[in-house]
Amino acid sequence: MSTRRMIAVVVLVPLLAALALWAFAWPAGRTAPRDLPLGVAGPAAATATVEKQLRQHEGAFEIHRYADEAAARAAIEDRTVYGAVVVTPQGPELLTASAASPVVAQLLQQAVTREAAASGAEVRTVDVVPAPASDPRGAALSSSVLPLALSGIIAGAVVTLLGLRGVRAVTALIVSAALVGLIAATLAHSWLGVLTGNWWAEAGTLALATLAVSGAVAGLAALAGPAGIGAVAFLVMFLGNPFSGAASAPQLLPEPVGTIGQWLPPGASATLLRSVSFFDGAAATGAVLTLTWWAALGLGAVVLGNALKSRAKHATPAADERALTPVG
Repeated sequence: MSTRRMIAVVVLVPLLAALALWAFAWPAGRTAPRDLPLGVAGPAAATATVEKQLRQHEGAFEIHRYADEAAARAAIEDRTVYGAVVVTPQGPELLTASAASPVVAQLLQQAVTREAAASGAEVRTVDVVPAPASDPRGAALSSSVLPLALSGIIAGAVVTLLGLRGVRAVTALIVSAALVGLIAATLAHSWLGVLTGNWWAEAGTLALATLAVSGAVAGLAALAGPAGIGAVAFLVMFLGNPFSGAASAPQLLPEPVGTIGQWLPPGASATLLRSVSFFDGAAATGAVLTLTWWAALGLGAVVLGNALKSRAKHATPAADERALTPVG
């Protein structure tokens, strides 16, 4: 038995290390625009050349056409596009939103400037929705994804290991997530100033992100036992975190990584936090639904697991009693 355990450890540890390296290094090493939403504004005759130049980057950009600069700005603020090239009589103008992704804003500036330089034009860049001055590269916001995931894993594991069940477990998970949201918003918004939106909306987002993970951990553990803790922790940490696109953008990750990441709590929480912090909640519906489903299904599994265990507990003594009843 000891030999088998030793072989299992020798095989399992390198396998997990290789899986972690693949999950984190592969998406980062294959970062490139893939159908990145980009606007082009101006008269059709004037924008034809710009569109032709952008389409030379096959599969890189998803072109959205707008009549003028005002429409393009509105699309950026609504999170329909990451930026827009506006053709004006004075020359091309690039609109970006570093708050949506500093990496994308820099990528667009380099790509558009390079194309304009080839034709002898000079591009003026305007940051429509800038990142906060205290976090110009978005490092603090992207770094918040991991602590939120860890908080959720720890909360779900503690509730499970303490033996809390049913309503008590659900109450503990909701209250702990709410406290995490309040504390995190106080640190990130009030102290560090890296979040600049509605304070309560940010606190609610941080709380919901935590509850989505903690509910999933406790719920699967209630149905499958302690192994459920490890399963959710693996899913969130090894896939959800590197697939979230928090440090860049989902459209910069190889497919289907970018899409999968938005179905998991870390990616959905990063998207929702950007929306409520910098874009007045624009394009937040999908992320809200994703986190809500995770939280609801997790809490539902906690209640269901408690009900199943209670039924099994009451059924066993009745069966034993019938078995011991003397005949005649």
